Amino acid sequence: MENREELIQKVTSLVLENWKRLSTRPFQVPVGISARHVHLSREHVEMLFGTGYRLTPSKALSQPGQFACEEQVAVCGPAGTLPKVRILGPERKQSQVEVASSDCRVLGIQPAVRSSGDLKGTPGILLKGPKGEVLLTEGVIIADRHIHMTPEDARWFGVLDQDRVSVVVNGPKGGELGQVLIRVTRDSKLDFHVDTDDANAFQLKQGQWVTIRKEEAR
Repeated sequence: MENREELIQKVTSLVLENWKRLSTRPFQVPVGISARHVHLSREHVEMLFGTGYRLTPSKALSQPGQFACEEQVAVCGPAGTLPKVRILGPERKQSQVEVASSDCRVLGIQPAVRSSGDLKGTPGILLKGPKGEVLLTEGVIIADRHIHMTPEDARWFGVLDQDRVSVVVNGPKGGELGQVLIRVTRDSKLDFHVDTDDANAFQLKQGQWVTIRKEEAR
């Protein structure tokens, strides 16, 4: 276990690194492109992969503690199926499927743009795994555009948790993405999350830097 001096040194180093980055790229955030994926509850992991099964982490994601798993499932809608959709960990209290608008057309379901975890009234879907199936009565969303940031980041940008901002993209297909939700938590890493449809429309690349602009009060 770290002693007090080591902890202070680590926190100080992180703060200095954060402010150095902010001062180098004022009002800019890096892009994180999120492909379709599934979050599962403990109950549904076992229904899809077997009793006592544990998900296998394969790659750490940008947000601390989150990871892509080796496991995949088929996501089956009334009109079509998305095979081999990646599961992300860790497990959650409620299963959730995040897709893009173009995926909804393949599946044959009505899109619902929501924040992660806001699942009431969203479409359901059938998940198929190697050991069984799970029929979700709700839980399919198109994740809203959002920016993860720490309280220190929020103070720098002059925003609050749940604020909405615009993001300006440069380049040959540049433009402005509006209604971007700010999510402030202590354990976040600065990241602008968009789905593959938005990324393709603006020719965004993973890790590209874009600029935050506050939206006018309505």
